[in-house]
Amino acid sequence: MTILAENLKLPCGATLPNRLAKAGMSEQLADRAGRPTDTLTRLYATWARGGAGLLITGNVMIDRCGLVEPRNVILDDDRAPAAYKSWADAVHAGGAQMWMQINHPGRVATVPLNRWPLAPSASREPVPGYNLRRPRQLSGSDIQDLVRRFARTAELAVGNGFDGVQVHAAHGFLLSQFLSPLANTRDDSYGGDAAGRRRLLLEVVDAVRAAIGSGVPIAVKLNSKDFQHGGLDEAESLDVARALAGAGVDLIEISGGNYAEPAMTGVHDRGRLAGNNPYFLDYARKVRDVVDVPLMLTGGVRTRETMERIVAEGAADVLGIARPMAFVPDYPARILAGELEPELPKGPPRTGYRPADGYLQLAYHNVQFHRMAKGLAPQVNPGPGTVARAIAVISRNFVSQAVVPR
Repeated sequence: MTILAENLKLPCGATLPNRLAKAGMSEQLADRAGRPTDTLTRLYATWARGGAGLLITGNVMIDRCGLVEPRNVILDDDRAPAAYKSWADAVHAGGAQMWMQINHPGRVATVPLNRWPLAPSASREPVPGYNLRRPRQLSGSDIQDLVRRFARTAELAVGNGFDGVQVHAAHGFLLSQFLSPLANTRDDSYGGDAAGRRRLLLEVVDAVRAAIGSGVPIAVKLNSKDFQHGGLDEAESLDVARALAGAGVDLIEISGGNYAEPAMTGVHDRGRLAGNNPYFLDYARKVRDVVDVPLMLTGGVRTRETMERIVAEGAADVLGIARPMAFVPDYPARILAGELEPELPKGPPRTGYRPADGYLQLAYHNVQFHRMAKGLAPQVNPGPGTVARAIAVISRNFVSQAVVPR
């Protein structure tokens, strides 16, 4: 028996069956109206049989006027409950729990799907493609509407059979933008200082808790830092973690980076052995020193030996596995069965430009999601055309969803 097979009781009273989770990854498999499709359900049914005790969805958008990518799932009304229930049921049939990751892109809303991005402040994202339009600064009433939307999406998720929700406050999306001194230059109560910058996140957590009750898990995905000079740093992130613990969250998932510096894809870790050096482990240890909330560590976690060591020392309680499950959908089961490190193909070539390299990583893995969604096995040794095919699929999605149905 491995420590990774032990269950974990969360503060709300819910229990995870083991210490391995599929972390959120963007699938881009919804229909044009943002509803889950049969292909998306098939993908998750495959992952549900893969040994992880918990599956966390990719981005589910709280507002159809704000998409991260084309074909994102959207849950902002109760018009099609059967599609969401089928998605959750497919995971439960495989023996895993299903949490919905809820999100708003803010100023990185996808062009051309969103006419006018919203942001904490009217400053552009410094990444080509996202800096074409100056975003509109959110007003006080806009902010309160966003809080209500997060709560409503969480309520609908749980009502449609999901076991919990994860509030996405990392990777440069809207709540992450509010936490960043670079993106948030407001001088009102939602900016100005560290307490103001984290106010919206805490209000969202409180509203979500009120909407779903005390017995349903709430997780938050949090950046260790933004990896940008002047952005969210570790010291301030630790203060956010303390505040989240005080707000009663059940799990904090640790990640890092954003569109300009995609540290979550490993672009800052070239040349090191990722399996023995998870990207954000040092920060996880610092969080453990200041909060008792269960922690989930995602990024570069590959080997059974490393996973067992992290859980045994208490640096994290759950290990998030993301990109490996694009090629080995039963990666968690193999780890639990004793494989030290299931074999994975090499990643795509790097250009040296971090935003482009982050995008290539996502595209390289996304094509495998689409294969599994069609009932095909992932490619064991992807050829040089894999990234090109993935980019072509994403491009077709952009064209087909140029106007989001209302």
